[in-house]
Amino acid sequence: MLKQIRPALVILVVLTVVTGLIYPLAMTGIAGVMMPRQAEGSLVVDESGKVLGSDLIGQVFTKEIYFHGRPSATTAPDPKDATKTVPAPYNAANSGGSNYGPTNKALIDRVKDDTIKLQAENPNAPVPQDLVTTSGSGLDPDITPEAALFQVPRVAKARKISEDEVRALVTGLVQGRTLGLIGEPRVNVLALNMALDKLPKS
Repeated sequence: MLKQIRPALVILVVLTVVTGLIYPLAMTGIAGVMMPRQAEGSLVVDESGKVLGSDLIGQVFTKEIYFHGRPSATTAPDPKDATKTVPAPYNAANSGGSNYGPTNKALIDRVKDDTIKLQAENPNAPVPQDLVTTSGSGLDPDITPEAALFQVPRVAKARKISEDEVRALVTGLVQGRTLGLIGEPRVNVLALNMALDKLPKS
């Protein structure tokens, strides 16, 4: 019996060391050498070296002078009651959507309310879908070019600059499909807001 168990135990130990230790360390080392910025989380830093966020994870922008990202349905434990959760937009520790179905009343009411607010912001254009719906991860850092362009009148008015100037900024930051095939055209909200802050003050 020991004759049969020994090879199994040896294989278990070898595979555990190879796949659980050597391989992850090798991949981490290779990634750190070949793509150091991505391996560190694709962090975005300003001129002073202060970390402003990540290219990969959205964040909340509520001021009128900034473009707003997609709604996020991520949550965090309620500090008052650990058995419950509270909304925590873009919580990277709890990636996920709301799991509400299309007939869920809470979802319908939220989307309806958000649509009414956004329509008042720009009554001359239809509200883009991604400004009222959450992504599957809840961490999406990008919006569609249509969603960015929809917000141009509000941002231009809040910053007291021309819509054409803001629209040109949006157009210049549109990223195409990866390799020309994968995904959809998009605009990174953090990059767009950083570029806005660099515009000359009026």
